[in-house]
Amino acid sequence: MKFGALKSVPGTLQAQLREEGEVVNVGQWQSIKDERPTLELQDVYFNAPIPQTVGDLQRAVDPNLPWAEDHFLERIGGEPLNPGEQYKNWPWYRGNVEQHQTQELQKFSHTYMERYWPKGAIRSQGRQYMVGEPDGIRYNYGDLKDVVDLLARSPFTRQAVLPVWFPEDTGAVHGERVPCSLYYHFLLRNGRLNVYYHIRSCDFFRHFRDDVYLTCRLGQWVREKVLEKLVSQENYDYEEFLQMGRLSMHISSLHVFEAERKRLEA
Repeated sequence: MKFGALKSVPGTLQAQLREEGEVVNVGQWQSIKDERPTLELQDVYFNAPIPQTVGDLQRAVDPNLPWAEDHFLERIGGEPLNPGEQYKNWPWYRGNVEQHQTQELQKFSHTYMERYWPKGAIRSQGRQYMVGEPDGIRYNYGDLKDVVDLLARSPFTRQAVLPVWFPEDTGAVHGERVPCSLYYHFLLRNGRLNVYYHIRSCDFFRHFRDDVYLTCRLGQWVREKVLEKLVSQENYDYEEFLQMGRLSMHISSLHVFEAERKRLEA
């Protein structure tokens, strides 16, 4: 579905959850045993314009500030932090971080910082390779900077994808928590940078607004960095040419705990 503005999206989806949500008991929440049933919408999709400025985005989405912006800056900081610092400032943090950390490393099974900057994460683990040996099956890993570089040298590419879901997550064979986000796809068309975002699981009350905000902020940041490179390469002002386009977000499972049903009536 399309929306006139991001501001209208949460209210529309809240009404849909209230009226169409189905009860599902997954048996766990964030990879921890939890028998509380959830109210779920499947295959949720919306498409809405991304505001051009950070201030307009914050007013439209109403994320958890200052946490959402602070965590965004942590994500794009260039360091594969694990655990990082901003998890402690998350509004629902209750000091039980050890439930989500692997006992032997005292780290999370993953962080967005590691997934944005995997080359640094590999180096930080001290993994040694023969000269030229790839991180992947045949080639070395790319990262967020490589996505920016690709867009700068080939602005109309269809290949500018930043994955968050890695092969090591497939089948959750390690028994740990796996990412909710699958990927971000950046596509420049008609002078506007569009962001396509697929997320497998999203808690409406605890994550939805922040997920939307963090994704749109990432799009704004990518646009800014691509502009810097285009201007430096061509000595030309692309500011009017490259604006923010639309967010297309696909959520496989949007849910709340069934016990929170009354909050949907607010």
